[in-house]
Amino acid sequence: QVQLVESGGGLVQTGGSLRLSCAASGRTINSYTMGWFRQAPGKEREFVAAAISWGGGSTYSADSVKGRFTISRDNAKNTVYLQMNSLKPADTAVYYCAATDYLCSVYGCYNSPPRYHYWGQGIQVTVSS
Repeated sequence: QVQLVESGGGLVQTGGSLRLSCAASGRTINSYTMGWFRQAPGKEREFVAAAISWGGGSTYSADSVKGRFTISRDNAKNTVYLQMNSLKPADTAVYYCAATDYLCSVYGCYNSPPRYHYWGQGIQVTVSS
């Protein structure tokens, strides 16, 4: 089993920056695809960014955050990060860290919530205008 705990959320002004951390325990995430998702009230959980474990360590991000958010991982610390810059009010949501050992490098499932088996509790990010 993998346990995931997010940290680093909070309140920030439009244009500000925030870095979310996701600390994993139970197993190493070295071979896992790691993803960030977010969910605003009344909306579906949506893909934000992912870092696959194979395929050269490729990263992906949603069009809505491309150029502003960067996912990275530190396998030695068993931690994945989401650096968020140029934040907008539309980024306000609960952000979830997730992990899967499904072969997303083969099947391209990095943006699909049903493929992620392990989820953190979520952390609030609020961007004020």
